Amino acid sequence: MTLTRPTAETADASGPARRPGVGRAAAVLVLATLAVAIPLLGPSAALHETGEAAAPGTGGVALLRAVLFGALCVPLGELLVRRLARSVPGAPPNGPRSWASYAAAAGAVAALGLAAVVATGNRVPHSLSQIDVGGLYASRDGKLALLEVNAFLVAGLCARSARPAVQVWPLGAVVVAEALRAHPPAEHTALVGSGLTLVHLICAALWAGGLLHVLRTLRRWGPVEQGVALFGRYARMAAVLLAGVTATGVWSSLRRMPSGTVLTQLTDTAYGRTLLAKVLLVAVVAALALCARLRLRRAPDPLAACVPARVEVAALGLVVVVSGLLTALPLPIRW
Repeated sequence: MTLTRPTAETADASGPARRPGVGRAAAVLVLATLAVAIPLLGPSAALHETGEAAAPGTGGVALLRAVLFGALCVPLGELLVRRLARSVPGAPPNGPRSWASYAAAAGAVAALGLAAVVATGNRVPHSLSQIDVGGLYASRDGKLALLEVNAFLVAGLCARSARPAVQVWPLGAVVVAEALRAHPPAEHTALVGSGLTLVHLICAALWAGGLLHVLRTLRRWGPVEQGVALFGRYARMAAVLLAGVTATGVWSSLRRMPSGTVLTQLTDTAYGRTLLAKVLLVAVVAALALCARLRLRRAPDPLAACVPARVEVAALGLVVVVSGLLTALPLPIRW
């Protein structure tokens, strides 16, 4: 299987040659701006005329948690896709360079920032003297925050070791800590909520991080049949992951917004509005995934499926950012 790409020499003589690098750089800049703007500016828009009050530093906490979620997606996706690539007959050995250690460093910084917030009584610290490090050991949230910091540091060391696959264990510890943090013991059926969050995080991280690493792998391998096979295997697994994300997300939402109040809270509460935005984004991502899968089956050039997949991974990045905002907003009232 071969694939040729137009170059500057084959561009239309009547006009200037295309510079795809400029367009990609602009797209990256726009997405990066949105990734920062959504959690920082989102709270005020979500809370507008709801009568709810956000905790101090909600925007910063949302941004830190979005970085933490992204730091989970990258290495878990790499581990999944590398396993899939090993099962492809004749797969090229030259995979893309791992980003796991960089993701672990970003995750450790974000977890450290969140731990500092917990150490000051869930307020944004304005000086080091306000941070009570010893107090972290006295609360459940403090211990979970310290666990996440240490787990990311260990994951970074594992990513640099001769057996990077063992980083799945410290990354799993972060997922468990996040699931427990999101559902304190005082919550009704907290264990059920933690279980749903655990599955939701794992499926979402494998879906988003896996797609990112698939695209990087295809770019590294070039136009070979093994790349098409890898994309197909990921697409089949992504369908299962989407089902897991959808089922656990709906169940979790109904636990916090009883069926009789869902429609009202989706428009009248900050949590509901942000959740609705997340649902719409996931619907767009699902449509893009379906488009990529249809192209993979029907198009003369199966690698044309990468076009909607690139948009899909960008939309998944926005879903991660909105998820970070969702965790920082006040929970809806159970009427």
